[in-house]
Amino acid sequence: MPLPRSLLLAGAATLTLAACAAQAPENKPATGAVAMNQIQVIGTHNSYHAGIAASESVLWQKTRPELYAALDYRHQALTSQLSAGVRQVELDIFADSKGGLYAHPAGPGLAARAGLPADPPFDPNHLMDKPGFKVMHVQDVDYRSTCQPFTACLAEIRAWSQAHPGHVPLFILLETKEETLSLSFPTVTPEALTPASLDALDREILSVFKADEIITPDRVRGDAATLNAAIRTRGWPSLEEARGKVVFLLDQRAISARYLEGHPSLKGRVAFTNAKVDPNGVASDDAAFIEMNDGPGDAITALVRQGYLVRTRSDADTKEARANDTRRRDMALGSGAQMVSTDYPASEPAATGFVVSLPGGGAARCNPVTAGANCVSQGLDR
Repeated sequence: MPLPRSLLLAGAATLTLAACAAQAPENKPATGAVAMNQIQVIGTHNSYHAGIAASESVLWQKTRPELYAALDYRHQALTSQLSAGVRQVELDIFADSKGGLYAHPAGPGLAARAGLPADPPFDPNHLMDKPGFKVMHVQDVDYRSTCQPFTACLAEIRAWSQAHPGHVPLFILLETKEETLSLSFPTVTPEALTPASLDALDREILSVFKADEIITPDRVRGDAATLNAAIRTRGWPSLEEARGKVVFLLDQRAISARYLEGHPSLKGRVAFTNAKVDPNGVASDDAAFIEMNDGPGDAITALVRQGYLVRTRSDADTKEARANDTRRRDMALGSGAQMVSTDYPASEPAATGFVVSLPGGGAARCNPVTAGANCVSQGLDR
């Protein structure tokens, strides 16, 4: 997720997936079946985040303490998180069509000029020199990841999924990055995302996951006129149909129009856009997933009742964790959002004791807003 703009930021080919389009069966859950949107899971924010290296941490603590405080967290490897019960991950991705754009971040040079010892190299295998999407938080500043490049992160997730085929669907949130920075030293200008580069994103995903391992917009839409009509009337696939599969979600609403170009209602696309519903309930044809990171809880509940998938956050910028303030966490869990994202899942509690887990534990529970009496939390995730 992006940092607060006041801390850091200055401003701001058609791909046909025939295999995905072909897998569009009637997906209304059988009578009494639990649908995939009638559960709730815990996710991690910036799931790849390895933290800032020691010398650069010293530098940022001295020169930009507020910035450093917001970045002072790190996660275990994706495999470890999934094994500990996380079922939604977030990957921040930068286009790098030629390779090498992010191979030489400013951080090591800044630390050296400050007289600080060298940190371990962040890319000893020179993966950043190769073309393809890269995974990091902030170019030149916060760039260390537990997996690299993007396809390697996906391969790690797929390997875990293949070893645990009974899991509830894994939600993979993709935050596309293209913003420039305004700092006191030169920084990389990210590659702008175009419909062609978003086609390349879909191709990278499909180079790792087979089409039938993904719950795609085509699969959910079926023969409905639009994706929004499908989720508002027929609903989402059953949990049993979605078990062992993944769902890709786009975080940035600003790229929706580019991702939709040539793909009305997300026909032939891999991921769901972060759509918007106006106060009167009017939604675009592609509306199925909505991000409501800051709530409020009653607005999230209303959207969940209408059939939308919703992701929210229980904490941000380490603030709630430092104060052990659970109010936002409790709102998120009670709202019915299917994905509650945190920097502090059960396996990674904050030093203050702040932690986010489902009531009763486990990797998934019946959704507190939409699940029927037929849903039993025990055994939802296998």
